[in-house]
Amino acid sequence: MTALLLVHDFPPMGGGIARLHGELTRRYPRGELIVSTPQDRDAAEVDAQFNGAVDRLPVGRRTTKTLPGLLLWSRRATTLVRQHRARFVYCGNVKPAGYPARWVYERTRVPYCLFLYGADLLSEQHKYHHSAFKRRSGRAILGGAAALVAISTWTRDLALTVLGGLGLDGHGQRLRIVHLGTDPDRFRPGIDATALRERFAFPDGGGRWLLTVARLESHKGVDTVIAALPAIVARAPDVRYAVAGSGPERERLERLADRAGVADRVKFLGEVREADLPALYNVASVYVGASRRAERIGVEGFGISLVEASACGLPVVAGNSGGVPDAVRDGETGFLVPPEDSAAVSEAVCRLLGDPALARRIGAAGRDAVERHYNWDRVVRDLRAIEAELA
Repeated sequence: MTALLLVHDFPPMGGGIARLHGELTRRYPRGELIVSTPQDRDAAEVDAQFNGAVDRLPVGRRTTKTLPGLLLWSRRATTLVRQHRARFVYCGNVKPAGYPARWVYERTRVPYCLFLYGADLLSEQHKYHHSAFKRRSGRAILGGAAALVAISTWTRDLALTVLGGLGLDGHGQRLRIVHLGTDPDRFRPGIDATALRERFAFPDGGGRWLLTVARLESHKGVDTVIAALPAIVARAPDVRYAVAGSGPERERLERLADRAGVADRVKFLGEVREADLPALYNVASVYVGASRRAERIGVEGFGISLVEASACGLPVVAGNSGGVPDAVRDGETGFLVPPEDSAAVSEAVCRLLGDPALARRIGAAGRDAVERHYNWDRVVRDLRAIEAELA
């Protein structure tokens, strides 16, 4: 049985959503999944690893958000379904991929499921309140889905609210939770980080590192960690903080570190290649992801970097917000703290730094949780079970 995956975000594009789609494609049985996605100038080298499973549109991501682009995508998707006799469609996001998914369903009656993350639902919810057209199209796309796959309990609860607001209360029974994961073979303890230390000029002389891997946006909570750093350094003078990622908040965060007197303790690494992430996690002693709700749609729907850190045996300190509690088991694989409370962040980090046995126990439990549950093979099994039920 062949399935079609319609996605707007796909490698070489970065981010957790694109990673999910890439890992799903990589782990699906060969010949049983076709991916339809926009063009990318760096696509050729990436697509080669997927053994012909990727069908690129002749237009880029921006065009697929326009009416001509959506019509082109919808017609191409219908052709792929008929050509490969697909019996199920995965839809990588509500919009824009939901439009061709609904188009295919109307013409072929092939059922589709929608992936729901959190920020996407908040964005759609805002649009529904300001546009009658967006409300109608959202009702058609969400209402036509055979299944709605939420990546966390929080996302599921938000989806129930959105469905209720659209008059689709009965569709809540179609909601399923599928936690995201990582690759425990790639992300693991004991990776040699010597070359990475040299490349990013990590200071000699040892010392312990806190680490955050995130796009530098306000809801990621890097500012809270910087605010907590003076109190952490007072109790653990050898500690520094590495931040991997780029984004609009970088200059503000650099100024904040300077005002807090810890600019020499904070190292902004910029974008780090995905291939280098396993080694980077192995540099750190504690992973900190103090994500919070911020602005209109700023939220962490799950937090793949949290389970990547756990896979590498790192204890985690994370903000208790959004879908993060589904990625971090409080007291077992890490500690959940109020995400805007720098004192709470400091206390949790210092507790782990001051008790190496506790840190090792928490890190080992995180690694075990990834091997048992938070891994891409389990994600694919869960999704294929939904497909088998509905197709």
